[in-house]
Amino acid sequence: MYPSVPLSADPSVRGAIDRLSAEFAGRAPAAVVDRIVRGSRRDLDAAPVAALPELVERLARQRLLDGADVAG
Repeated sequence: MYPSVPLSADPSVRGAIDRLSAEFAGRAPAAVVDRIVRGSRRDLDAAPVAALPELVERLARQRLLDGADVAG
């Protein structure tokens, strides 16, 4: 298992939220993007820390595209 990084201190979370909020503006509220990114990060807790920025953003983007929780 890899060391856990708190969500509040994880730059992969903030960066993904910023980029995906811009990408999904008008399609998903910012609060929904935030929730999906943070949930994606929690689901990837066992992934190597160095891989998190890409993995978090890809998983969250796919969930947003699939419409998971986009209704708010």
